Amino acid sequence: MINRKSLLSLLVAASTALTLSTASAAEVTLKMHQFLPPQANVPKLVLDVWADKVEADSKGKIKINRFPSMQLGGKPPELMDQAIDGVADIVWTVVGYTPGRYPTTEVFELPFMVEDPRAASCAYSIMFDEHMAKGEFKDVKILGTWVHGPGAFHTNKPVEKPTDLKGMKIRGGSRLVNELLKLAGATPVGMPVPSVPQALSKGVIDGTTIPWEVTSALKVPELVKNHTEFKGPALYTLTFVLAMNKAKYEGLSNDLKKVIDDNSGLNFSVFAGGVQTDADGPARKIAVDRKNNIITVEDTAEWEALVKPIYQTWVEDVKAKGIDGQAIIDQAKDLMSGTCKGATGKI
Repeated sequence: MINRKSLLSLLVAASTALTLSTASAAEVTLKMHQFLPPQANVPKLVLDVWADKVEADSKGKIKINRFPSMQLGGKPPELMDQAIDGVADIVWTVVGYTPGRYPTTEVFELPFMVEDPRAASCAYSIMFDEHMAKGEFKDVKILGTWVHGPGAFHTNKPVEKPTDLKGMKIRGGSRLVNELLKLAGATPVGMPVPSVPQALSKGVIDGTTIPWEVTSALKVPELVKNHTEFKGPALYTLTFVLAMNKAKYEGLSNDLKKVIDDNSGLNFSVFAGGVQTDADGPARKIAVDRKNNIITVEDTAEWEALVKPIYQTWVEDVKAKGIDGQAIIDQAKDLMSGTCKGATGKI
């Protein structure tokens, strides 16, 4: 018969063995770094789902430690360099946090360019493989490329026409949105999205451009009373990447590379863009429930006329970098209306 002391010793030994077994099962531990709090939609619904799937598919050989809210240090615009330099093994970031560095991606950030974010995420992935992987992004391993749902204005006074923006200080979502704001007579203010709540509460800005889905994490409907959305093509979208340190990826065994590859690329990109878009609805409902003023611009002709010079300037700008901007615009439109129309993705 085993006495109580012996039983306790056996339990402790078993627990220790289990802990050591679990720890030793992970052959590779990866640090994933990003700028939003863990309860925000993208970390919760996209990044954690992806990381959990990679861990499961690797049978525990890959462990992904998640570091939200820039916990590894630095600022959001530094995330791409953190992936390249190995400060983090994997990062999720807004490509436009480093304006001009990855110019081809900006085709999906042109105002009133994207109507279906799933189709755009599909087109972005296809065009990434064709135009960007061995060029602009040659220093990093890209796992996913996608766009968010339609960008909107969230402001302290109603905005329906471009002239309504005159004199307002607006946080612009991208370099090209900032150009739109200038054309409308507003003052664009650049800042990463986590800085928006404080800037709104202190009156540093009069409003912001962000998609609905992130307004809930930032409590934007509590800080402003007016929201402007657009029927048809989006005011704008931002491009994202999930990026991995190249050396870390190359150092994986072939079976673990396959796990990463199987959870990367086109399907994952469309999944991520779709999930982020689907999160718009519940976030929008918060503003509805608060009885905030939601303006839906049905006729966007005046807005689309305003942004025509942005297209012309963008084509000229990227031409100086050896990129045929008009061909890129045409290809993106063709893919979104053709091959990628109705795209679905899963992981």
